[in-house]
Amino acid sequence: MSLQSPVAALKGVGSRVAEKLARLGLERVEDLYFHLPLRYQDRTHAVALGSLRPQLEVLVQGRVEHAEVVQRRRRALLVHLTDGTGAITLRFFHFGSTQRSQLARGQALRAFGEVRSGPQGLEMVHPEYQLVATTDGAEAEPTLTPVYPTTEGLGQAVLRRLVLQARAYGAPAEWLPAELLPQHLRYELRAALDLLHAPPPDADLAALAAGRHPAQRRLAFEELLAHQLSLARLRAQMRETAAPPLPRGGALAQRFCAALPFALTDAQRRVIGEISADLAQSRPMLRLVQGDVGSGKTVVALAACLQAVEAGYQAALMAPTELLAEQHYRNAAGWLEALGIRVAWLSGRLRPAAREQCLAELADGTAQIAIGTHALFQESVNFARLGLVVIDEQHRFGVHQRLALREKAQGTGLHAHQLVMTATPIPRTLAMTAYADLDYSVIDELPPGRTPVTTVAIPDTRRPEVVERIRAAVGAGRQAYWVCTLIDESEALQCEAAEVTYAQLAEALPDVRVGLVHGRMKPADKEAAMSAFKRGDIDLLVATTVIEVGVDVPNASLMIIENAERLGLAQLHQLRGRVGRGATASSCVLLYHPPLGYTAKRRLQALRKTSDGFEIARLDLEIRGPGELLGTRQTGMAQLRVADLVRDTDLLAQVQQAARTLWAQQPAAAEALIRRWLGGAERYAQV
Repeated sequence: MSLQSPVAALKGVGSRVAEKLARLGLERVEDLYFHLPLRYQDRTHAVALGSLRPQLEVLVQGRVEHAEVVQRRRRALLVHLTDGTGAITLRFFHFGSTQRSQLARGQALRAFGEVRSGPQGLEMVHPEYQLVATTDGAEAEPTLTPVYPTTEGLGQAVLRRLVLQARAYGAPAEWLPAELLPQHLRYELRAALDLLHAPPPDADLAALAAGRHPAQRRLAFEELLAHQLSLARLRAQMRETAAPPLPRGGALAQRFCAALPFALTDAQRRVIGEISADLAQSRPMLRLVQGDVGSGKTVVALAACLQAVEAGYQAALMAPTELLAEQHYRNAAGWLEALGIRVAWLSGRLRPAAREQCLAELADGTAQIAIGTHALFQESVNFARLGLVVIDEQHRFGVHQRLALREKAQGTGLHAHQLVMTATPIPRTLAMTAYADLDYSVIDELPPGRTPVTTVAIPDTRRPEVVERIRAAVGAGRQAYWVCTLIDESEALQCEAAEVTYAQLAEALPDVRVGLVHGRMKPADKEAAMSAFKRGDIDLLVATTVIEVGVDVPNASLMIIENAERLGLAQLHQLRGRVGRGATASSCVLLYHPPLGYTAKRRLQALRKTSDGFEIARLDLEIRGPGELLGTRQTGMAQLRVADLVRDTDLLAQVQQAARTLWAQQPAAAEALIRRWLGGAERYAQV
């Protein structure tokens, strides 16, 4: 048997245990080697009973002073243990006659568990225990005891035994050359793994708990490297495919930019140039454009679409919500149809006749640009000559979804170019790691004339003051948003809350024209309300978080976010970006329900402190971690086993350099590392 043998080859692993191990991703013997402990228990020495404190998890030993069965609310066996320094009670609710007879007066035993405050002093409830001959010099465990990630029906004792068996079959192969590791992390792989499965009694427990021990960091480096290599492999596969070269310098994009009612920023011009150069190549463009709220990503995307159209190809722009897709469609139709460009709209809510017409125009090439929701990548949608795919708010789609849309071009024998955009600021090091299969552009400049937004946090006990503030803003000719949120993710409950708030505000503000928008309204009613708000026929718009992205009303200068403590920092920043889009000083009121928890307090403080999207992204990453920030559907980074993208940020630059070197010089070792850390899990659709 070898480390590459199936786990079923191990002693004591039948089909049922193998099935449970598979749930944890443990299929080969070597996988057990890399199934690392979550934490450790210290059973290396017994703690004197007189020094115990509640909440300690410790090993104790002593002699049974007496044992008794009591019948209170629940029948229990109470074993009173002493060691000359103090006493503790061991409480068992499930016990039999054999156990009761074993724990007789005078019996020496060792027990491990959590110390709690009980009715008659300190106690342990259902501790693990062992009968011993004597308490004098009794040997404890030689190493710290690992506690592994597990699944239902698979206990710690079984996992410990299987890991010990796996470790007896030799050392995992060293696929990572020592010279590619940072100097301070040049641990042998076997030594690092052995230490983490069985740390010596003098190991730095604080460093292990924080994930900062050099052995953990050495494995974190290798795991990050494997993820980086998997993305490099995907990128290499994509680069091997052919895409239609779309020549630069076309008149359409120039005419479009010249006709805009505002001047492009230098950042927009730079990013348009980077995209244009990519599109002119005969291999697929794969570029992420990141820009803060209001930085002008839509204009950049449409300029790219026009480069495709002028070359005789179609472009598709996909957005995650109906509201955002509709906003893109209205902007594009208003700007582009004057240039003779046919823009088609496709969503899941189109009537059958309109849908059939749209599908026909896409299939025969009459429609040059398609804008819509996820309906664009359904099987029934066919394009005549799809040359460019634009995905807005990238993190809301799975990678398989965006690749499915790109595959729509394969009828031409070519792959479509791909541009993905996000208004969720992502720290550069994180973006370069999680999106290593993409080139990366940043629109790091806001259009002139944008005013900073003053942000305040107010408890909901002061709600009447906030209502009066709306009355004053409307009286001064301004408009306002009131955003309703619920901790429950149910869309029905969200909409119900918005309807109740709408009725309350309409009653409290009889002279204010109040409108309502939520996700369950009919599209025509929602469109009518949004259009009325944009025209100024509605003063106060009550909405759910459906307005988070894509709504542009320059006259709106006040936003109230109710239950702000229930939203993430990035989402709060997105919502705040709906105001401050004109020349008037704007405000955002974060209405919260006290008392605030620690994390909620940090979020609201961060939002009050800065409006810089990149600083907010850094803080959001600290608070929430990368899995939530990027979206778990989109990236495998949320499933990292050892590494942590916040804690291990300092390793990323060296990881990227090591990935380039290993991929170029030892591709077989690179493939082996990918298999080791990612296993059979297919993170991305194959091309």
